[in-house]
Amino acid sequence: MPPDMTVLAAPLPTVTAAPNVAPPPTLKICDDLDQARRKGPLQTIRIPPCPEALAKLQSLLAAPEPDLTAVGTIADGDVAMSATLIRRANSPLFTAGAPVTTVGQAMNRLGLDETVRLMTSVAVQRAVPATSRHLLRFWELSARRAAAMGYIATQLPGMAADLAHTYGLFCHVGMPVMMQCVKDYGGTIVEGEARIDRSFVATENVNHKSDHAVVGALVCRTWHLTPTLVAAVRLHHDLPTLGDRGIEPEVHTLVATGLIAEQLMRRIEGLPADREWKDHRAAAMKWLAIEDADLEAWEPEIQKVFDTL
Repeated sequence: MPPDMTVLAAPLPTVTAAPNVAPPPTLKICDDLDQARRKGPLQTIRIPPCPEALAKLQSLLAAPEPDLTAVGTIADGDVAMSATLIRRANSPLFTAGAPVTTVGQAMNRLGLDETVRLMTSVAVQRAVPATSRHLLRFWELSARRAAAMGYIATQLPGMAADLAHTYGLFCHVGMPVMMQCVKDYGGTIVEGEARIDRSFVATENVNHKSDHAVVGALVCRTWHLTPTLVAAVRLHHDLPTLGDRGIEPEVHTLVATGLIAEQLMRRIEGLPADREWKDHRAAAMKWLAIEDADLEAWEPEIQKVFDTL
């Protein structure tokens, strides 16, 4: 190289900082719950452990081909589960031929999906008792909501009936959990149902710095249920966000279907529409692309399902 020539270094490439990408809403909700559990208002909430039978069931269902014999063994070892499966299999909704007398026969008639839904319901009710006078009929109504959602899911394209059923079961599970460990929560229930100047959830937050939607989502999170379910339970009273583009469609579908199920339950029981239905009916029906005629058609079918519970 000639001595009078200078070698110029090539310019360094410009490095652009990666933009801060917000996590998907479901993951953010899960992260927020984890943080609140570690150092926030949820530290004092006692979440019951996931029932052993439910944990085993979840593990079996995670396999590509669930072991039906193992599922049956779980039910066989639990008197309440066995009785529930046999009673359901002999109900008018499933009766076909001679009455069943064993868990295996019941499973054959019900199918795996219905079997799992019933076993889950029994396990959850046992783990989270609702014996307070402020929560009369809690699990009866939860079972009805779950059944109504399971039916509605069969009428909507692309909606998983098992996920809908589980959401209906866990939707308000935060209430009996708070009843067990939050002082004066029974009084909050009475106050929240009586007030007309603010919502039930707002009253919970004023009195306890948390609410049953948050606590219910924490139960789902602690029990390793799907993030979609966690988010839907967390947002089931945040109805102004229904249809928000920043929230996953599956979450909106669960929340909207839950609102429809609640209204149909009230109609079947002869109760007037509540404030949430009046305020958010149009958004829910628009999201699900359904009409009043659909509700009219579903109501008697859901009544038939309720008659078998």
